[in-house]
Amino acid sequence: MEYSRKNFSEWYNEIVELSELTDKRYPVKGMNVWMPYGFDLMRNIDEMVRERFRSDDFGEVMFPALISRTMFEVEFEHIKGFEKELFWITKGGRETLEDDLAMRPTSEAAMYPMFRLWIRDHSDLPLRLFQVVQVWRYETKHTRPFMRSRDIHFTECHTAHENFNDAEAQLQTYRDEWNYFTHMLCLPFMEVERPDWDKFPGAVYTRAFDTIMPSGRTLQIGTIHQYGQNFARNYDVKFARENGESEYVFQTTFGMSERLVAAVVSIHGDDKGLILPPYVAPVQVVIVPIPGKSESLASYTSEIFRKVRELGIRAKIDARDSYTPGYKYNFWEMKGVPLRIEIGDREVEEKSLTLRLRTEKGRIKMALSDISGLGDMLEKVSDTLRARALKILEDNLSGTAGEGQESRIETHVLCNRKECSDSMEKRTELTMMGHIMNRGKEGKCEVCGNEGRTSLFSRPY
Repeated sequence: MEYSRKNFSEWYNEIVELSELTDKRYPVKGMNVWMPYGFDLMRNIDEMVRERFRSDDFGEVMFPALISRTMFEVEFEHIKGFEKELFWITKGGRETLEDDLAMRPTSEAAMYPMFRLWIRDHSDLPLRLFQVVQVWRYETKHTRPFMRSRDIHFTECHTAHENFNDAEAQLQTYRDEWNYFTHMLCLPFMEVERPDWDKFPGAVYTRAFDTIMPSGRTLQIGTIHQYGQNFARNYDVKFARENGESEYVFQTTFGMSERLVAAVVSIHGDDKGLILPPYVAPVQVVIVPIPGKSESLASYTSEIFRKVRELGIRAKIDARDSYTPGYKYNFWEMKGVPLRIEIGDREVEEKSLTLRLRTEKGRIKMALSDISGLGDMLEKVSDTLRARALKILEDNLSGTAGEGQESRIETHVLCNRKECSDSMEKRTELTMMGHIMNRGKEGKCEVCGNEGRTSLFSRPY
């Protein structure tokens, strides 16, 4: 590769194309083409999410992409939070539309008029729905694939409950789900409660899941929101209690996007290219036969391929005869395949395999009879990625910047007052992201002396 990961921005822009995750040449700013390898990665993440949500009693839906201006005007501060980001459709063919249509930036305005029709009494609750869709936001800042796009691959959950405590319990379920997702993606995170002036428009409170990138900047990779009855009041979403009394439902949401791909690429990659977590890698094991004297190379390679597939591992044979083994090694390392199997004359004769883990130097010999141990090898790659990623986060939290970082993070104990936040932002020249709930501690605000909590200051993407 031409660029070093120490120059993160150039490295990132190059690797997402060289590894064939995306093609940025689509002639609409901020909109890129998902290439097959990149979409396989995203689809594996989607299927992980789908499987978990279904096990937690969510139903999957697919709502229309268009939302009328009338539907948006129902909303209170929510629409104000998105009004600068909406794409509007004002004509159908040559005719001016009676009601302008917006491409969904998120789906509250699309879903909740239907919730009003579907929810009648307490037996209809809880309602748990999710969808995996595209959303569109008119991003005016510098766009970057997977981090900041105008059309976004998005997963959103929406729930409705009888009372606030049930909604709070749902938020804890979201946290359990998030812990599972990030464990499989080998991504550490901070749960940060956004300040009131930066919470999701219309929410009672917002918790964001932020991670720290190799550049020293933070990336929001997921959010959960407690809506209370705010949206229900505006969309008149009510249910009848057992005693017949009418009550507004309590609602929550959980959102994540293609930024998960951005985090996986950025945090795990190195100067050779991607390193993909085995659980979601499109190709978990690549088998590279090395031509030699053995006439049994092809049949032995096929035997290994069959046994690997029988283990439930996604595998591929690279038998291209127009490329050298060295070229193939570099090619699959760049694409982040967790484990490579090399097969030559010696391996055929010895009934063995030569392994190379993407996270390790050197090679490992394995007898064919021990091939069931490949699963453990893949888990070793995952463990290494988790440890490396956690070190990046903890080093930055402790004030140790990595080589070549373009920014830094700081933590300060702060109260909830915006005046104190503004003062600390001016002092640090960083943005106050919110209180860190899964790390840090309570204490005295460093500005006013009132009760506070460890807060994150960073330069976010």
